[in-house]
Amino acid sequence: MIGKIIGAVIGRHAAKNVDGITGTSGTIIGIAAPTLLKRMGPIGLITVAAGGYFYKKHSERREARRARPIGQ
Repeated sequence: MIGKIIGAVIGRHAAKNVDGITGTSGTIIGIAAPTLLKRMGPIGLITVAAGGYFYKKHSERREARRARPIGQ
């Protein structure tokens, strides 16, 4: 129970830093995340971390291409 409360607080604060996620959504994600992490196991955690890393790199490259003037 305490873990879910802490997860909800962390999720709500994390939602302030992410566009498109409201405080309520962050709270729900914070409550559900510990349960999902337990079920995924170590291989699942590594897969999610790698996917997040590659998505971040992809987003950065896409933004760099958009910011570059045409013809360069």
